[in-house]
Amino acid sequence: MAKNESRRRTIADAGLTVLARDGSRGLTHRAVDVAAAVPTGTTSNYFRSRDALVAGLVERIGERLAPTPEDLERRASATPGPALFADYVRDIVRRLSDDRDVTIALFELRLESSRRPEVAAVLGAWQRAGLDGDVAFNAAAGLPGGRREIALFHYAIDGLLLDRLTSPIDPDTSTDDIVDALVAGLLR
Repeated sequence: MAKNESRRRTIADAGLTVLARDGSRGLTHRAVDVAAAVPTGTTSNYFRSRDALVAGLVERIGERLAPTPEDLERRASATPGPALFADYVRDIVRRLSDDRDVTIALFELRLESSRRPEVAAVLGAWQRAGLDGDVAFNAAAGLPGGRREIALFHYAIDGLLLDRLTSPIDPDTSTDDIVDALVAGLLR
């Protein structure tokens, strides 16, 4: 029998909320049932094990953080150059900042991946696919920078988001100004 995809997304969203709120130790099937306001055992019907739940959360993170087709189309038709690249990076940072729980949940999973190889395998594959997708988009759009620069931006964005979502070292500098400085520094 096919499972209800809407309910699956609702459960995964509740799992991301639990993960962001309570950390990886608080992520249990029962806690997700409570957060999703579903009967006990529902989460385990959709995600049979904790590993399956984590894989479902990683998939849902990708869905929630993905750019819209309209955003991608607009950028694909724009004039290539550092300004377009900065706009793209600002959009990535905006999506990650606006969906705070998802980004905190992602950081929680990254920390857990340092202790659990099965989480590292799922999350690492997802991250590498994201990097490959960003490199391909960058090349197709004729934007400056190659794989090395895109990887450096991933590192910088991770640090910027960790800073902005926790305790900023320079709260008076706007996030957009930081992104512009990163682009100028890495795409000389």
